Amino acid sequence: MDALKNILSPLGMNTNAIQDTLKLVVIGGTVETARRVSVSAWNGFVDSFFLTAHFSEEDYPYDWLMHWLSKQPAWGRSREFEITTRSVGRGGMSQSTSGELDDDQEDEDALVHGRKKRKVAFMPSVDTTHTIYYRGHWLRITRTKRYPDYGHGSSLKISVVARNNDILKKLVLEAKKEYEKDAEHRVHIFLADTAYCCWRWNGARQKRPMSSIVLQPGVKDMLLADCKDFLCSEEWYAERGIPFRRGYLLHGVPGSGKTSLIHSLAGELGLDIYVLSLSAKGMSDNTLTTLMGYVPSRCILLLEDLDAAFTRSVSRDDKSTGAPTSTTSTAATAATTTESDGSTLSLSGLLNSLDGVAAAEGRLLFATTNHIERLDPALSRPGRMDVWVNFTHATKWQAEGIFKCFFPYQTSSSADASTSSVPKDASQKNLPLPKKKSHTIPLLTEEEISELAKRFAEAIPEDELSVASLQGYLLKNKTRPRECVDEVAAWVVTERETREKLKKEKAEREAKEKKEAEEKEKKEKDEKDAKETKEKEEKEAKEKQERKEARSKAKKARAEAAAKSESSEPASTANDASTSDATASSESSSSESALSSSNESENTTGNEGDTEESITSEEESGDPADDKEGEAAKKEKWVAVKGQPLPAVEAETAE
Repeated sequence: MDALKNILSPLGMNTNAIQDTLKLVVIGGTVETARRVSVSAWNGFVDSFFLTAHFSEEDYPYDWLMHWLSKQPAWGRSREFEITTRSVGRGGMSQSTSGELDDDQEDEDALVHGRKKRKVAFMPSVDTTHTIYYRGHWLRITRTKRYPDYGHGSSLKISVVARNNDILKKLVLEAKKEYEKDAEHRVHIFLADTAYCCWRWNGARQKRPMSSIVLQPGVKDMLLADCKDFLCSEEWYAERGIPFRRGYLLHGVPGSGKTSLIHSLAGELGLDIYVLSLSAKGMSDNTLTTLMGYVPSRCILLLEDLDAAFTRSVSRDDKSTGAPTSTTSTAATAATTTESDGSTLSLSGLLNSLDGVAAAEGRLLFATTNHIERLDPALSRPGRMDVWVNFTHATKWQAEGIFKCFFPYQTSSSADASTSSVPKDASQKNLPLPKKKSHTIPLLTEEEISELAKRFAEAIPEDELSVASLQGYLLKNKTRPRECVDEVAAWVVTERETREKLKKEKAEREAKEKKEAEEKEKKEKDEKDAKETKEKEEKEAKEKQERKEARSKAKKARAEAAAKSESSEPASTANDASTSDATASSESSSSESALSSSNESENTTGNEGDTEESITSEEESGDPADDKEGEAAKKEKWVAVKGQPLPAVEAETAE
């Protein structure tokens, strides 16, 4: 302080005020440091008693807890909330809270302009901490967005003051039981996302009772028993070193109930369905292997329309309908298909993903196809597809069973006419009870329904109509059981006429497409021939021009050589010179005529003779007095021709 006083004293400042300020700074810093240390120590002490659990939206416990929280009154009395009409959770169940606004509770299922009345609900907002009392503990719950920019990826954080995590375990188990109890009549569907190599939840569908699937006697029971036996045989497979996988191939005509059977089996077994499209954009061998690795151990993996979704390499030979017929067009076809859908999946990649080292175990693989003959034997062999089920057109026995499933009946032993009964089995015990009847269906006795079903089956031709067409007809007459039977014969005739018409239109369309393809091929061939002819003519013209240029250069070189030889000879007499000039002039005119005739013959007949040879032959045809005079005259002629007239001839020839 003394040193500080010595420094500040020359400035004339008040040292007492500075001392007080410094004291306040020191005291304030000490107090703030002590406060921060105490707060940090207290938070650390408190955090040592807090247990915190984190739940991600990508996993099932998040759905369990969100469903459980939606039923808590404190969750609906939040001080900070969002008003929304989308109060349906990912499980397909309505997450009703105590904060819902319902203007009419009695008629909540009434339709307004063809749709149900919307519900307005209060939902706690994101990034808000809520406190809920549960079994003697206060839970601090916070819901946040993991990826705010993308609008998805929520997470849940639950903190509680406790010595151990038993309270959190009880909370998760209770939420799981309530969720499963409310969702037991739902089947969850997941679709493959090739962009991120993951599975996306696509919704929850109502379970379908097994009684609604009418197949040949014993088929349903066999499949259901085989699936249950497989799910209980994990140790048996492990003891024998067999991969714990099971494959089912459902093949047959379209609309025969293949997908409906899978839906019903999933509801009966309590399994989720994972749908994989092999023709999806971006599908490759690595993507498929990654997706297969993420498949849960207890689920149904569905490959729908295997022959249509995998047409490029569904077979490893050229005889299959799904493979290219010619080896020359294979590369072009594959390149075009790859550019259009972005899929590079190969048959080898599919086979390795089904039963390779990295393939998932414990799943039930179901594959459907309308053309089993198009599949490669390696894809449909046992080990990949263990059970084959053939689906045909509807039989009379199936038509009778479908009719009974559509119309309720009154039991003969019941005295009360208002009570009704429908054919039920064990698969319907977990289905939700209908709140009210939406259609007025006349209640018939069991004997009358059986009689109508027999009449309906007799009118249906054996193995001609699909199950889907029968179901469509019964849906149109769901409140007219008697009229439905009376009009079925006329409907069968109409269906046959429609099929014949469609078949005829298909044949005409195929013939038209074939004719257009032939015309297109012929046009392409003609264009190709014309192009080749044009290229050939251009090539010949070019070669002809090159020959002309070569001859012109050769004549020019010979003219230069003749000029040099002429300059070395002694000068002749004036008389000889005049005579030579006269002779040269006459010969020049004859040479020009000879060159002209030679060029005309080349243009008309295409004969490419040498111009100099024509001139020489014409000159040699003359009759000189003696050889010496002839040789002297020839030299003079060449000099005259090369000197004056020949350039004009060359110019004409070049043109």
